[in-house]
Amino acid sequence: MIRGLYTAATGMNSMQHQIDVTSNNISNVNTMGFKKDRAEFQDLMYESLNYTAGQTSQTTTNPTGMNVGLGVRVSGVQKNFLEGDLKLTSNKLDIAIEGNGFFKITLPDGETSYTRNGAFKLDDEGSVVNGNGYKLDPEIVVPSNIVDLSIGKDGIVTATNPTSGDIVNLGQITIVDFINPAGLKAVGGSLFRQSSASGNPIEANPSSDQFGSLRQGMIELSNVKLVNEMVDLITAQRAYEANSKAITTTDSMLDIVNRLKR
Repeated sequence: MIRGLYTAATGMNSMQHQIDVTSNNISNVNTMGFKKDRAEFQDLMYESLNYTAGQTSQTTTNPTGMNVGLGVRVSGVQKNFLEGDLKLTSNKLDIAIEGNGFFKITLPDGETSYTRNGAFKLDDEGSVVNGNGYKLDPEIVVPSNIVDLSIGKDGIVTATNPTSGDIVNLGQITIVDFINPAGLKAVGGSLFRQSSASGNPIEANPSSDQFGSLRQGMIELSNVKLVNEMVDLITAQRAYEANSKAITTTDSMLDIVNRLKR
């Protein structure tokens, strides 16, 4: 019966982690470019009270054995990079990636991070930056004396010189992809960093090979589905409650044993 107490406790701990992950998903339901998490679980080791295929006589063996599980543990948290819905904003610096790929962002320390959040802006020098002021890589500088900024599906950025009427090429936006995007390390701010699990970044122009295309004036929303998260939350809550009932039941049984001598 003592085993049951500890086994149910592992279930409560795991369901608490499930609720933590689900709560984070729900809190980011309106975060642009956010990718939902999914908690994954594994059963713990088993205590063999009678080994499977153990000898029961000289000519027979036990067909099933007697193995008692010792609970559950969290084995990982998986990022789901399913594309979120695209929302029309008509803001010329809002860019969504339709398909695979990430924008490259240069951090203040010179390191590179990656994001699906294409809500870009201009800094005081005319450089295209994200909401934290981190520059897009390759850097795109938009002069103050141009109009009709246009970003093509292939990432080519152009504008019109109002004086001469000429089309000015401002640069090329590239995107990157990874063999295993789920291996990227989330660092907050809708940013990810490369890890040994993700593999090296593969950079190319949008609309080429397996890469997605760009959509100017649109933004990618969170891929969190609120209804699904509420179902997961209720399921985790009921499982947590069931494990607490198992602890209460085991405690009641121990109390009965302790009162046998009275």
